[in-house]
Amino acid sequence: MQTTGYTTLTRQSGLMREMQSIANNIANSSTIGYRREGLIFSEYIVDVDGPGGSLSMAEANVRNTDFGQAPLTQTKGTFDFAIEGEGFFLLDTPGGQRLTRAGSFTPDAAGNLVSPDGYPLLDAGGAPVFAPPDAASVAVSADGTISADGRPLTQIGVYLPADPNAMTHVAGTLFDPGGATKPVLESSILQGFVEQSNVDPMTEISRMIEVQHAYELGQKFLEREDERVRDVIRTLGSSS
Repeated sequence: MQTTGYTTLTRQSGLMREMQSIANNIANSSTIGYRREGLIFSEYIVDVDGPGGSLSMAEANVRNTDFGQAPLTQTKGTFDFAIEGEGFFLLDTPGGQRLTRAGSFTPDAAGNLVSPDGYPLLDAGGAPVFAPPDAASVAVSADGTISADGRPLTQIGVYLPADPNAMTHVAGTLFDPGGATKPVLESSILQGFVEQSNVDPMTEISRMIEVQHAYELGQKFLEREDERVRDVIRTLGSSS
C-alpha cells in the first residue's frame, strides 16, 4: 500500500523543482545573457518486497540548459559586446574562470574591462582585456580585435568548454567550464550590442500552468490514497 505513495511523491518532488526552475526563468527573462533552464525527468527501478519485486520511480535532478541564440539589442555602448554564434566570453573570478554570454562591461580604474560584478574580461591569450583610459575612441572588429585610436591592442576571446558535458551553471549568467576551454573562431563579436535572455515569458507561463495542474492532480491522488489506507485500517480495526 505504500509503494503507490512513494512513486507519486518522487514525481511531486520533481514537479516542485521544475516549478522553481520555471519561476527562475521568468524572473530572469530580462537579464542580459541569461540562458533558459529546465529539468529532465528520468525513470529508475528499485527492488521492493512483495508481488512484482520492483517499482518504477521518477526523478527530475538533471538540469537542461538552452544555449540557443537570444535576440540582440543595440545599446551603442562602447564596451557592450554581443556574440553572434556559439561560444562565451571568459571571465576571471575568485572561484576560477567562468563563461558567460552577458557582454556588458566597463573599464575599472586600471583600464581593464570588467563585468558588473568586477570580474576581468579575458582576451584570446587569457590575459585581462585593457582599454587605455585616455583613448579618444575604442573599436572592436568582428573577430574581437580591440583597437584604441586605430591601434590594435588585443583580441577579445570567445571560448567553449573543452568538454561540453563538464560545464555547469554556477549562478546568474555564469557557467563553470569544468576544466579546460578552447577558442571559437567562427563566431562574431558585435560592439554596441548585448544579447538578451533567451527566455520566452509566455512559453514559461504556459508551462507553469501545465506543471501546476500536474502537481494538483498528484496531490489529489495522494489524498485519495491516504483516505483509502485509512479506510482499510478502520475496517481491519472494526473486524478484530
